[in-house]
Amino acid sequence: MAVQTPNLEPKGIQGLGKAIKRKEDARFIVGKGNYLDDINLPGMLYMALVHSPYAHAKILNIDTSEALKIPGVKAVITAKDLAAAGLSWIPTLAGDKQMVLADGKVLYQHQEVAAVYAETRQAAADGAAAVQVEYEPLPVVVDPYKATAPDAPVLREDIKDQMSGAHGPRRHPNHIWTWEVGSKDETEKALAQSEVRIKQHMVYPRSHPAPLEPCGCIGDMNRATGRLTVYMTTQAPHAIRTVLSLVTKIPENNIRVISPDIGGGFGNKVPVYPGYVCAIVGSIVLGAPVKWVETRTENLTTTGFARDFHMDIEIGATKDGRVTAMKVYTLADHGAFDAAADPSKYPAGLFSICTGSYDFQKAYAQVEAVYTNKAPGGVAYRCSFRVTEASYLIERSMDVLAHELKMDPAELRLKNFIQPHQFPYPSALGWTYDSGDYEKTLKVALERIGYHELRKEQAEKRARGELMGIGISTFTEIVGAGPSKDFDILGIKMFDGAEIRVHPTGSAIVRAGTRHQGQGHETTWAQIVSEELGLDVDKIIVEEGDTDTAPYGLGTYASRSTPTAGGAMALAARRIREKAKKIAAHLLEVGENDVEWVDKKFQVKGVPGKSVTMNEVAFAAYTNPPPGLEPGLETTYYYDPPNLTFPHGAYVCVVDIDKGTGEVKVRRFVAIDDCGTIINPMIVEGQVHGGLTEGFAMAFMQEIAFDEQGNHLASNFTDYLLPTALETPKWETGHTVTPSPHHPIGAKGVGESPTVGSPAAFVNAVVDALAHLGVRHIDMPITREKVWRVLRSAGIDAF
Repeated sequence: MAVQTPNLEPKGIQGLGKAIKRKEDARFIVGKGNYLDDINLPGMLYMALVHSPYAHAKILNIDTSEALKIPGVKAVITAKDLAAAGLSWIPTLAGDKQMVLADGKVLYQHQEVAAVYAETRQAAADGAAAVQVEYEPLPVVVDPYKATAPDAPVLREDIKDQMSGAHGPRRHPNHIWTWEVGSKDETEKALAQSEVRIKQHMVYPRSHPAPLEPCGCIGDMNRATGRLTVYMTTQAPHAIRTVLSLVTKIPENNIRVISPDIGGGFGNKVPVYPGYVCAIVGSIVLGAPVKWVETRTENLTTTGFARDFHMDIEIGATKDGRVTAMKVYTLADHGAFDAAADPSKYPAGLFSICTGSYDFQKAYAQVEAVYTNKAPGGVAYRCSFRVTEASYLIERSMDVLAHELKMDPAELRLKNFIQPHQFPYPSALGWTYDSGDYEKTLKVALERIGYHELRKEQAEKRARGELMGIGISTFTEIVGAGPSKDFDILGIKMFDGAEIRVHPTGSAIVRAGTRHQGQGHETTWAQIVSEELGLDVDKIIVEEGDTDTAPYGLGTYASRSTPTAGGAMALAARRIREKAKKIAAHLLEVGENDVEWVDKKFQVKGVPGKSVTMNEVAFAAYTNPPPGLEPGLETTYYYDPPNLTFPHGAYVCVVDIDKGTGEVKVRRFVAIDDCGTIINPMIVEGQVHGGLTEGFAMAFMQEIAFDEQGNHLASNFTDYLLPTALETPKWETGHTVTPSPHHPIGAKGVGESPTVGSPAAFVNAVVDALAHLGVRHIDMPITREKVWRVLRSAGIDAF
């Protein structure tokens, strides 16, 4: 019986630039997402962790006897039990090592001390509460500037005599590494010759990504097959599989990592946490699946923090406002372990983007990292490896320089932008910027907000004693880690893979090594394939997060998905199109060189009416392939990008300040982003809205603070605030388009740009409102109390 050809006319080609609805949202809206805590396996046990109340203390004794008496409790493990399996310490992604459970002493408040396994979640929690731990408190250091003092307590006894670490010499037991880039001598010479010099100290305080869904893990060791299946809230499933194999010595082919739907990540779900390891160990030892889902307090106090950079900058310039040189020193507080998820070659991340959008001829930056009695981390919280700190530093400093020169901050920026003809632009700190038109983007933002009219209004209000400020941020981000010549984590190169399989009837399945947590990959990846192959976007399924089926990739964080996996997706589609062209020539009965791809179909050159669609070609690939050509239509492509991509933006913020209360109201905020080629404008706008909201929170609300004893002062959402719809300003967004010349579709990435660029705009606006009172800088978060104190110290009456 002959195969009947189905209707192969594509109906829904929705490629690049189309604002189609997100394909994945339908299941989330009706509550049909599949998150980690939705997964329940037969015979599953639950795990709870015991945490230390002290920031630094010896552990004299751990008594588990009462816990084991609680009905339903199956086992309790401590560091001694893990040591027997060689798992008491595990490597971090930064070349350090960290305790899984506290071994001999605790190094920060809430550090994990023991794990309890039970038949129910409540029994596990009761068991954890019943574990008795005897501590001997030790001196605490929470100030990074005191960490390397001669009399500072030694935190890491395990490496106190090692004066060399993964990233070079160590000058003190609490010193981790020193990293530098640029020419110090040439920069200092240029600064000495500069007509104008400004210096500024600023702190980007410790913050936390605080995803809606906290971290969790289910370890399921099948003793019959020897295969370990791990369900985990991870942004990088393949990297986790490799790390687990290295740590547990289980062959990688016997480990399957599944990352189900994730309720937000923002970098928090990249590292390997003690809870993950303990759940897996529990399953191996007990022979049953073990689930661990952390509480909100555990998430805020023990998982990867962000920022905590203490920065000093000096900028030189001419009297007419041309920047000449920049020198930066930064002290990075990494907590008890160096667990930052940065590329191996860049222990300070990509902080060297701190020259920003400006044509500095000379620059030098040095970053030192130290241990303190705080939780470890340094994750890329919605930024590309310390880029947020770098952007904040330069954008605040440009306003300080403008104030010193008595120059409009917009004028200063326009005078110093890298010009379009200078691209590809070699920065003074070693990066090669791909493309950009900073002047155009800023002018669009200024016109959109009515900048000159606002300055007139500000002058009038200031004359009446009212406080109004305008802040600008014209940032450049660096994303797309990355090129294998420079980027790896634990030796694993940071390429990414994509697999496309086109079925006979023209539908397709697409798999990628990334893992979305709200970015909309199920839609945007389908749109790339639809654009490249002329397939119906609704008939393209996207799968991520299962290491048994997805091609190897380094995951989704640091705004790397579109620059890496998106490139792999486009090139995989083009490889399929190359094969499809041979099949099309066979169907059209012409030579391959006589066929061209036009308007999403193959046609004979010069004969537009003689054509076939990709759907028709796909059917022929399985039913009528040319003689000698392998049947089927599928491929896998691993993309190693030649360079990073450099999105940029221009943000303008307008604030009004209440003199009586110090309350800051964001009246308007215009965000103009340039992320290269836009795949889906609606998704881009959603990403920008979310990122701006997080930037707003950092600027005005959020700080993970500690007292002198190391007590964590922001362990819940009463103390660590998240903006609601009530506080969040209305965002006005727009875009310019400067495609990346080296990316297959010209895309650059956008998910983290608003978090990178917006904090400086907020702070610049507040300082601008207070500048005539002698205010030069205020550290984030800019709370009402801070502003109120500034106003009172300046002698400003409430009325």
